Amino acid sequence: MTAGILVLAGGTAYASSTENETADDRSTRQQRPVDFGRDIKPIFARRCFPCHGPDANEGGLRLHEHEPALAELDSGEHAIVPGKTAESVLLIRIAAEDEYERMPPEGKPLSKREINLLRRWIESGAEWEKHWAFVPPQPQEPPKIENESWGRNPIDAFILQRLQQAGLSPSQPADKTEVLRRVYFSLTGLPPTPSQVDAFLANPASDAYEDVVDELLDSPRYGEHWARHWLDLVRFAETNSFERDNPKPNAWRYRDYVIRSLNSDKPYDQFIREQLAGDELDEVTTDSIIATGYYRLGIWDDEPADPLQAEFDELDSILTTTSQVFLGLTINCARCHDHKIDPIPQKDYYRLLAFFRDLRPYGTRRDQTSFNQTDISPPELRGQYARLESQMRHLEDDMRVIEQRGIVKMSAEDQRKTETPQRKKLLEKQLQKYLDESDWSEYAPLKERYTALEEELKQLPPRHTALSVAKCLPQPPQMHVMARGNPHAPGDAVAPGYPTIFGAPDPTIKEVPEDAPTARRRIVLANWIASPDNMLTTRVLVNRVWQFHFGRGLVRAPNNFGQLSAPPTHPELLDWLAAEFIRQGWSLKQLHRMILTSNTYRMSSRGNAAGLEEDPENNLFWRFDMRRLSAEEIRDSIHAVSGQLNLDMYGPGIYPTISEEVLAGQSRPGSGWGTSTPEEQARRSVYIHVKRSLITPLLANFDFPETDTSCEARFSTTQPAQALGMLNGNFVHAQAKEFANRLRKEAGENHHNQIALALRLTTCRKPTEEEIDQGIALLTQLTEKRGLSDEQALEYYCLVALNLNEFLYLD
Repeated sequence: MTAGILVLAGGTAYASSTENETADDRSTRQQRPVDFGRDIKPIFARRCFPCHGPDANEGGLRLHEHEPALAELDSGEHAIVPGKTAESVLLIRIAAEDEYERMPPEGKPLSKREINLLRRWIESGAEWEKHWAFVPPQPQEPPKIENESWGRNPIDAFILQRLQQAGLSPSQPADKTEVLRRVYFSLTGLPPTPSQVDAFLANPASDAYEDVVDELLDSPRYGEHWARHWLDLVRFAETNSFERDNPKPNAWRYRDYVIRSLNSDKPYDQFIREQLAGDELDEVTTDSIIATGYYRLGIWDDEPADPLQAEFDELDSILTTTSQVFLGLTINCARCHDHKIDPIPQKDYYRLLAFFRDLRPYGTRRDQTSFNQTDISPPELRGQYARLESQMRHLEDDMRVIEQRGIVKMSAEDQRKTETPQRKKLLEKQLQKYLDESDWSEYAPLKERYTALEEELKQLPPRHTALSVAKCLPQPPQMHVMARGNPHAPGDAVAPGYPTIFGAPDPTIKEVPEDAPTARRRIVLANWIASPDNMLTTRVLVNRVWQFHFGRGLVRAPNNFGQLSAPPTHPELLDWLAAEFIRQGWSLKQLHRMILTSNTYRMSSRGNAAGLEEDPENNLFWRFDMRRLSAEEIRDSIHAVSGQLNLDMYGPGIYPTISEEVLAGQSRPGSGWGTSTPEEQARRSVYIHVKRSLITPLLANFDFPETDTSCEARFSTTQPAQALGMLNGNFVHAQAKEFANRLRKEAGENHHNQIALALRLTTCRKPTEEEIDQGIALLTQLTEKRGLSDEQALEYYCLVALNLNEFLYLD
């Protein structure tokens, strides 16, 4: 086994490993029967499907389905003969020593473990099972375990059972300070204050930790932190991308909707329905209208070379996001042909796309708001606007009749100008000359009244509008299967329908009147996705919540539950969580509480020899995985410890200061980036304006996601720009100065007290005297050898404290 050691501040060593074989693979492979879905199908999908899968049958072999896998090959032999390994050509070819005979022909040979799994599978009869995700969740009972005292709730029973099967023991509990810091970041994305740490450590109650979990779930900070996870999934941004990258007006309202929904613990099934069909609900609300902004978050080209292609690309982005985020399926892979891995025919793609066909494009080159902005003003204000605008329309009609009498007397050139944007200016100068006295005496009072109404309209408060679905097509165009995905080559007509792998009956969609606001197709889709009978929706969601707490899901590919992804490490736990989630009313807060109060979540991240040897990737969750803080957590924590964090909520995005050099890299330097006061810039990072072509550098350095497509899980990289930004960046230097000011204010001028408080704030624990002495020594060196003032030296120490691994990483 190859392993690396990572040493953090405080000297704790953590082992990491590149060994792919898990404890499950090695310790129990002789004790547990080979499972087709867990052990065999992933090998076929990764190593064999390119030549022997749904889209290829070299040598007459296809391995994506049972019957063709057992069929006679072009050579007259059989790749797989159940129970007869000697007659199974597949085993002979994958184990061949001759590289020209060995399969697969490219890439590394199969490992001994993989070959052994295939051999044992064939020996046992080569039983073929349906892919686990395409089978409805099965009722599960928490298993009986030997060490019942370890389990706080059913989650622990599922985890401990697998550990015991592998001959492993769970890690020791994390100490109280570690677990407190962990749960604060898990739920709020912010560190606990020293007073919050002290209160928790001093609380002798057995349920002190549970009380903290409840307090954090009730905090407004919870919704702000968890909203960012959802915004990653739905590719939230406030601009359109492409060359001009123009703004999406009022996109921030969608962000605020997500925060409010999470803080109120809105049931997840309602959350789904509001976003997919908020304008088609029986009771349409302001929030449900704002929720449909979901459809307007993608990229949009304001002058495409092929408008029809662009329209279907926009619809594809919606289908891709919807299928991956809510269902964990890559249905988008069937746009041009049948899915190459999963049993999703091309027809299914277009049947699903037909649900969205009533949506108009985001906009047009000349009108970039009518299709995506809805008036959500208070009823009284809407009524005032409606009254004035109605009067103005009547006046316009009367005025246009009189204007036409004068226009017909004008020169041909001027008549043509009245059909252009020059009309208003021309009529103001010329109309009276071409009207007789009677017409003018009738026209002038109308014009005067119209002008007065214009002034009255200007005095009204601005309308409240929201990025949303607006002006749908109640009679959508017929959907066709597009040859090779080309909208210019329509084939067979299709009606709205669900992917066939679900085995659901065709939906019933009633015809609507021609003057209906929508086709009412999307509410049918939303109800199906949000149904407790949907076999994937709740599995996908509980897997995501697990992922954001533990660093990875029970299924490692959260957006792809298809056949190419690794199966769940704990399938019974996944199904139990999905069922329990529904039983508890689709409540995210109840799901959080169940996970966070388990012993599984409260384990230490420290390794032990047995665990590192048998399960180096921690697939069995024998310890908690250390992680680096996210980009937003780092920025917000810097503001928190410096004492500058502004907790104002909601509203239009803020604009952190960005250097001129970075702004110069835009196609139109500086365009679309506003200015915010220092107080506004200190708000939480979730409120930063997200401009697709100009991601805030500090966030980009720490792996803020690409916003064109759904981000299922962020990268966690270590690269030079991070250190350069944290040590040399203007933002961190400015915050180090504020941090030093806070230390002087709260700890006085005593260096011992200043260093102790600095380390308390950044690490959440009480520092040792040795660490304090090291800090004092650095201050002395900076003043005596470098000639810095006490103020400057303390600022540099604060810069060091903000760069500690203990500040940037979470145990």
